Amino acid sequence: MQTKRRTFIGQCAGLALGAAMPIGMARAAQYPDKTVRIIIPYPAGGATDNLGRLAGQALQQALGQSFIADNKGGGGTTIGTRALAQSAPDGYTIGMIDSSFTINPGLLGSRLTYDTLKDFAPVSLIATAPFVLVVHPSVPVTDLASFLARAKASPGTMAYGSAGVGSGPHLAGELLAQQAGIDVRHIPYKGGGTVITDLLGGQFQFAFATVPTLAEHIKSGRLRALAVTSAHRAPQLPDVPTFTEAGLPGVDTSPLFGVIAPAGVPSPIINQLSTALQSSVRRGEMNAKLTTMGFEPVGSTPGEFAKRIRDEVSKWEAVIRKGKIQPE
Repeated sequence: MQTKRRTFIGQCAGLALGAAMPIGMARAAQYPDKTVRIIIPYPAGGATDNLGRLAGQALQQALGQSFIADNKGGGGTTIGTRALAQSAPDGYTIGMIDSSFTINPGLLGSRLTYDTLKDFAPVSLIATAPFVLVVHPSVPVTDLASFLARAKASPGTMAYGSAGVGSGPHLAGELLAQQAGIDVRHIPYKGGGTVITDLLGGQFQFAFATVPTLAEHIKSGRLRALAVTSAHRAPQLPDVPTFTEAGLPGVDTSPLFGVIAPAGVPSPIINQLSTALQSSVRRGEMNAKLTTMGFEPVGSTPGEFAKRIRDEVSKWEAVIRKGKIQPE
């Protein structure tokens, strides 16, 4: 009889606790109990899509529920990102972003149909991928100092290609020009692949691209690397100095890749997702995969990622404003 009474009291206490528990905490306690969608603002293929799927696999292993990729490309990533902003804030729709997320506020301004800093909840910065400045072998320079000297001696004659106005490589070149006080020409393309093909063919003198994209061309001697944009040297290119080491600090343009959610997702769910990603990114299989792919694993807290996003938005707004860059 006493055992039944204790059981009944325990059940009542549990019901009372559930009734008193805030809705967000109650949802988080059960999360995830169904498939989670990861919006990727690009077509399938490419670095951001690959990392989004890798993040989904890590979350699936950690949380025991399916995380599926939902590719929504177009609009310079704004279509997929807007869809994420408009999703229910319940944790069952999250998104993958890259540097376009922090560039678009400065590039598009009032034309952007969401607020980058208010409509989303950062989850974790997964990785960065430094750019490397390369020149065609026909350009008679051997290091950053001689490159800058040549550019200053012949204003407007050196040109670089990129995947388009407002792309990461374009703004890397613009930031270099602003920091070094040089006058170089930008040649926008419709995609990154053609840029590398034409650079290898000597159609223009230099370019920025991620280390994984260019590592083999550098090692084969088809391109000459001058500096990387990260705070420390890239493991794949240990002999290539950073811009700071080469004498020009302030050219930090490493693309970022991370997971965000719509604003309003309960903080316990955000923290649960972030903790799972941090654990996966910082050690084990995912860490090894990212490193092999040429990325620098990070695995940040939500607060750290939020600060990084704010800093990046401010930086690119200043670069775009100073360069008087207008979207195509």
